[in-house]
Amino acid sequence: MGFSSIFIRRPIATSLLMAAVLLLGIIGYKALPVSALPEIEAPSLVVSTQYPGASATTIATLVTTPLEQQLGQISGLTMMSSNSAAGLSTITLQFAMDTDLDVAAQDVQSALRTARLPSSLPYPPVYKRVNPADAPILTLALTSDSVPLRDVNNYADSILAQRLAQVPGVGLVSIAGNVRPAIRVQVDPGKLANLGLSMEDVRSALTQANVNAAKGSLNGAVQTYEIGTNDQLQSAADYANTIIAYKNNAPVKLSDVAGVVEGVENDQLAAWADGKPAVLLDIRRQPGANIIKTVDQIEQTLPSLRAVLPAGIHLSVFSDRTVTIRASVRDVEVTLLIAVILVVAVIFVFLRRLWATLIPAVAVPLSLMGTFAIMAFAGFSLDNLSLMALTVATGFVVDDAIVMIENIVRYLEQGKEGRQAAEIGSREIGFTVLSLTVSLIAVFLPLLLMPGVTGRLFHEFSWVLTIAVAISMGVSLTLTPMMCAYLLKPGSLPTGEEEAMEHRHGFYAKMLGWYEGSLDWVLEHRRTTMLVATASIAVTVLLYAVIPKDLLPEQDTGLITGVVQADSDIAFPAMASNTQAITAALRRDPAVAGVASFIGAGTINPTLNQGQVSIVLKPRGQRGSLDAVVASLQKDVAGIPGVQLFL
Repeated sequence: MGFSSIFIRRPIATSLLMAAVLLLGIIGYKALPVSALPEIEAPSLVVSTQYPGASATTIATLVTTPLEQQLGQISGLTMMSSNSAAGLSTITLQFAMDTDLDVAAQDVQSALRTARLPSSLPYPPVYKRVNPADAPILTLALTSDSVPLRDVNNYADSILAQRLAQVPGVGLVSIAGNVRPAIRVQVDPGKLANLGLSMEDVRSALTQANVNAAKGSLNGAVQTYEIGTNDQLQSAADYANTIIAYKNNAPVKLSDVAGVVEGVENDQLAAWADGKPAVLLDIRRQPGANIIKTVDQIEQTLPSLRAVLPAGIHLSVFSDRTVTIRASVRDVEVTLLIAVILVVAVIFVFLRRLWATLIPAVAVPLSLMGTFAIMAFAGFSLDNLSLMALTVATGFVVDDAIVMIENIVRYLEQGKEGRQAAEIGSREIGFTVLSLTVSLIAVFLPLLLMPGVTGRLFHEFSWVLTIAVAISMGVSLTLTPMMCAYLLKPGSLPTGEEEAMEHRHGFYAKMLGWYEGSLDWVLEHRRTTMLVATASIAVTVLLYAVIPKDLLPEQDTGLITGVVQADSDIAFPAMASNTQAITAALRRDPAVAGVASFIGAGTINPTLNQGQVSIVLKPRGQRGSLDAVVASLQKDVAGIPGVQLFL
């Protein structure tokens, strides 16, 4: 008794088994996260340290160098690069592909604790994971015509960022244009020198006057009182009235030598959304989270967030990455459905039998559903590459079933009973089906074993194909022979085919005649056939060398990111003016729906003379191709002096 005979003799158990596969596939499909590309756990970490007011040289000497000395000792580190800008140090750590990032993160944290950094550093170094394929899934813009931007940022930093981070699936909320409130002391050097004071005297006096320490208590015979006064300075007026020294028996207040204003911690940062000063919140997902579900939950949270904001602050969605992800995934799903329908239609055209067509037609959705179940169990995602793999697999999964059916039908035509024909035919062809599956899986082995980031990117693609082909083999060895045994009958097979073939009547007979004629011509002209085959191989090699190559094809996501570049010695006001000129020119383009920009040294821009521009395009039906739009945008900004835009 062969392997397939076990399932042929137990039709109810086989049907229940396939129903379980179908049910698990439906559950797995609904549980699969949706994304544009497979999840790539890139072994990289970025360490950033803020030191407001420090120059690039000071940052490099006091912050970047001590950190590099400690971080360079971490095992598994393959490359370390750093950037020291005014007020910010950024160090990028790249580890070997087999490095456990959790362990590497602990080593980085230990190195940060042991680094000797300035005691006046206001914020400790922080690190975060970096995923090259991970872009913001949603960008929110906060604007106001009446509320100062420092107060708008305060709402974004203290309320919105924390509330958004609590949404399931949200991994990181970063703020572009994060101008934290601060008191700015603008010292007059001439007045300070006339009084015989230095900048260090001012700094020391303010530090001593702005200490919140324990005050002790007053202990009486009956009752004890805790002293709860707060010595911290809260406003610009408090700072202005602070006594920094005594000269000629008279107090010298800070307001005597300096102007004190309420400003921002770093006035070298700025962001705009559609021409208005704004605070931009970039929201990134957690690894493995469903992008579409996460964005839907964020949008459900937005009404409650708008309710806690003052009337003068407007919260809007600037860009939504899921719009194109939904469209692309929907297109691939439709393509997959069309592929299944075409495969079934082709089978019916050539088999011309309802039940013989139904059997391999059942194998297709069952194989795909079983693949969905294993994808969910393995932690894969429903993305463009995995859906493309399923589309390609649609043509593979019917091969085993057709081979099985053809061999069983041959015994039915010999007059054997259905169950007997199914057992004999499946026993004969079982090894052939196994060898076909193994040969197909062997084709995908190079992708499965490919190293590096490229290998991780196509790892899921090859695994999905392998799983689909393996499941189709299982269906062809179990369900297909069982259905043939009970659905195909000798009397239901078409008759008279031999006579039709002999007299060349009918479409199929004529098609067979055409094939025989072409085959005879090829056998009679073997030299010509070999020359054509050789030329085909040569043209294939030539086209392979000529065709442009890239990791992934260029995608029209409806969002273009550009870099604004100016001279290295440009001042911040000039950089702001040039950036606004760039964004104004971009907004006038008919293909553009919105433009946001950000300048200032930070984790996004390494230096002050660089800025980032995000361009949201109109739907594809309302504009031209991506190449035409990019060319038009480059032309729009070509005449702006002192700055360049790279898209």
